[in-house]
Amino acid sequence: MKDSREEMLGRIRRRLGRTAENAAAGRNAIETMLARRAQGPRPAVGKDLLARFIACAEAQATTGHLIERIEQAPAALALYLSRQGLPPVAVAWPQLAGLGWAGAGLRVECRAARGDDLVGITGVFCAVAETGSLVVLSGGETPATTSLLPETHIALVPASRIVAGMEEAWQLIRNEAGGLPRAVNFISGPSRTGDIEQTLVLGAHGPYRVHVVVLSQS
Repeated sequence: MKDSREEMLGRIRRRLGRTAENAAAGRNAIETMLARRAQGPRPAVGKDLLARFIACAEAQATTGHLIERIEQAPAALALYLSRQGLPPVAVAWPQLAGLGWAGAGLRVECRAARGDDLVGITGVFCAVAETGSLVVLSGGETPATTSLLPETHIALVPASRIVAGMEEAWQLIRNEAGGLPRAVNFISGPSRTGDIEQTLVLGAHGPYRVHVVVLSQS
């Protein structure tokens, strides 16, 4: 396998005219181009990022509603679980441990999700208005399994963390995250596949419900 890889890369180098003498200059040119981070044509998103995010999220089969403050989140989540006929039991990111879950009648364990957890509650690093996507970074206080393993994923989304597009999301990661984490997940609605006879199936590789609670004041 290694020999085949080297042979393929060697053919590419020869076609490009790459030699040991000009390799450094070529590498510098590539790094300079990447550092510019030039953007190509982009669709108009509009000024109301919140409205665009909600519309695109709903188009991806994500449900949600708006609250003012994060302190209202436990009651909002309890109401959602009740309407879905789900038990008031969930796991949540450790960074959300300070919310009044018990006061809303919820039993919430703040830890990474396991295979038998039905509901996972997370925050987001940011959200993308253009696609209605959630951006979730993995970490000790933000375990990736909480958004991937449970059948139902509930995300708390501050309106102030909604950005126009993926370009702005990556720039925010570069500015605030101090380097790339082990995983960056863009979540656009429930997991789905159309591999079998082009029939759309939700929940094939992850949650088949995604619900967002947008915080208008954060």
